[in-house]
Amino acid sequence: MKKLIFTIAMAVLSSTALLAQDLISSSGSGGGFGSKTNEVKVNFLNLILLGSVEVGYEKFLGDDHSLDLQVHINDRFGFNSQSGDKNYKTNSVQASMNFYFGDNPNGRFYLFPLAKIRFGEFEEMVDGDMVTTNMNAFIFGAGGGYKWEFSESFAFGPYASIARGFSDEVAERFTRVEFNAGFSLGYRF
Repeated sequence: MKKLIFTIAMAVLSSTALLAQDLISSSGSGGGFGSKTNEVKVNFLNLILLGSVEVGYEKFLGDDHSLDLQVHINDRFGFNSQSGDKNYKTNSVQASMNFYFGDNPNGRFYLFPLAKIRFGEFEEMVDGDMVTTNMNAFIFGAGGGYKWEFSESFAFGPYASIARGFSDEVAERFTRVEFNAGFSLGYRF
């Protein structure tokens, strides 16, 4: 029930943010990219290294903040690999609010709080038996990164986050604290 309420609240927040007017990009009004208020992006580093697809949509709400929604397909706990008898069957959705700092017209640092819901299972062989861990969890954390804008339509940069999960079953197999990092490439329109 709590997950349903949280999901509905995030959907209402997203739709409200999408209706905002007078929007500009992450480089602020001095960067000349003010006409680009939407960005779709992919974390290509985790796609290459882990086979985890992380696709996002960022809506710029002002010169110093944006709403960021992401879908993680084949989501992993941190950087644990899927090999041999370990099989992740997990996906997640994540919402964050990016706060940009600085006046550089070509890129800026940003910090973000995040909320994430992961759902699915993790399977592994233990002493010849298949053991399944329910990975359903609410995760809350924070992170930061840097985003370069190398043209009016393209942005890229590294980011990292640390978060805490609120699932006792996941904490029995993994830890409560999870680290994530990546390198995103985005297209603005």
